[in-house]
Amino acid sequence: MRGRMGRASVVCAALGVLWWATVRLAWTGVGCEDWGCLVPALGVVVVISLALLAGAALVLERVNVRPGRRVAVVAAGALVAFRLAGETLPSWTSQMADAVAAGAAFAVAGAVAAFVTEAGLARGWKVAAAVALVALAPVALALSLARSGL
Repeated sequence: MRGRMGRASVVCAALGVLWWATVRLAWTGVGCEDWGCLVPALGVVVVISLALLAGAALVLERVNVRPGRRVAVVAAGALVAFRLAGETLPSWTSQMADAVAAGAAFAVAGAVAAFVTEAGLARGWKVAAAVALVALAPVALALSLARSGL
């Protein structure tokens, strides 16, 4: 199982950095200056994200993390939970830190997805992982509120 999680983590980390770079280029290319261009810019981000999700499924299959489609979809769900929780974190201006954070988030999502899609894994572990992902955003919000003194 560890080898499977490691391979999924590496693949997803590489795809995370690729996602970050292509989204950054697309956002710069659209040149969003006002709210009028928000819909096309977000549309481009969605297209890039879906293309990389499909690519992740293929690459995961190639590195023997099967079923690749299911692992990719679970990783995408974990990324949504990470993104929601990440909204409570302070932002930074370093593009390098942003790229590293994207790669790390994708890597952890890939490892989580490989873990919960393991064929021999007990149902209790899968439920525990799902509950932890769902609880991530409210816990991060509560910590953020406590940190700000509210």
